Amino acid sequence: MARTAVKALPYEHVLVRREGRVGLVQINRPKAMNALSTPLMAELVQALRELDLDDAIGAMVVTGDERAFAAGADIKEMAGVTPMELLTRGSLDLWDAVGRLAKPVIAAVSGFCFGGGCELAMLCDMIVASETARFGQPEIAIGVIPGAGGTQRLTRILGKARAMELVLTGESIGAREALAYGLVNRVVPVELYLEEALKLAAKIAGQPPLAVKMAKEAINAVDQMHLDEGLQVERKNFYLLFSSEDQKEGMAAFVQKRAPNWKGK
Repeated sequence: MARTAVKALPYEHVLVRREGRVGLVQINRPKAMNALSTPLMAELVQALRELDLDDAIGAMVVTGDERAFAAGADIKEMAGVTPMELLTRGSLDLWDAVGRLAKPVIAAVSGFCFGGGCELAMLCDMIVASETARFGQPEIAIGVIPGAGGTQRLTRILGKARAMELVLTGESIGAREALAYGLVNRVVPVELYLEEALKLAAKIAGQPPLAVKMAKEAINAVDQMHLDEGLQVERKNFYLLFSSEDQKEGMAAFVQKRAPNWKGK
């Protein structure tokens, strides 16, 4: 797959490139174990939003490096803040913005994925993990709790008992255990984790764009709505897709036994 750089942007803490129809955003604070400072999160969200709005991109991958996806939030930045400063700054809104992206986002995780890093990975739609990946919410050890959705998303994924144990003890789990619990999609050798995530993203990016977006919206509705409301979202999106050119092309291609030509219309 050809690799080309995205148009140069004034990013200091993330690296962005395209791989075909996949946009890759890499967290780039290796000396700080990719700690998620507010400036870094602002750049990450900006990069993902731009890729989300680009018709040439069908899916995105967020990654760190082999040693750490992200070891947590930037504690030095947070240590002296007051409750009012946290409230008025709205820094955690940046995490929410990741969850509102229309296109699928895959987290490619290796090494430490703790605290805010674990919360960021869970905000993504899928997680591909290396065998060295470790996941946890250790905030209890510094006198706080997860604040970017960790208590809620971890409980939805792992169940109350396991989430309670991880959050209250601050302990972590390895990649294989995370796979067994349903936190990650697949576990691969460390030298393959990014390649595997890009392959998964490329496969998704090759699907009809409107159907991908509507499927993501409908699946996300499961956690956000009661069953009846979620079923209504699914049904609405299903019906609407029958007005798209891609639906007509997809069904015609199936009948004619040929590859479809998706237009995203």
